[in-house]
Amino acid sequence: KDRCTKVLRNLGAYYFFPAASPYGRSGIPDIIASLPPRGRFIGIECKAKTNKVTRLQAFELSKIERSGGATIVVNDKTSMDDLHHGPSVPGFGLRDEDER
Repeated sequence: KDRCTKVLRNLGAYYFFPAASPYGRSGIPDIIASLPPRGRFIGIECKAKTNKVTRLQAFELSKIERSGGATIVVNDKTSMDDLHHGPSVPGFGLRDEDER
């Protein structure tokens, strides 16, 4: 998470860590961010090493993508490189019309 927030700060992104509480939803991403320059919504799930997302997390990530947002699961250096290079890289859930 520390590496993610460093990259997000360098990108000038707005981000926060949703607080877990009895009134919140389970499975939401670890970090919610808005990426410049157009405020692209992204849900970021951070996993140690190569751990995979749970079914519930995968469901929440797919809901974000279906609504037009982007998602990424950060679990190794490659994923951090993707995040560092911005939202036009493969794996950000962007559709062709978003890149025009």
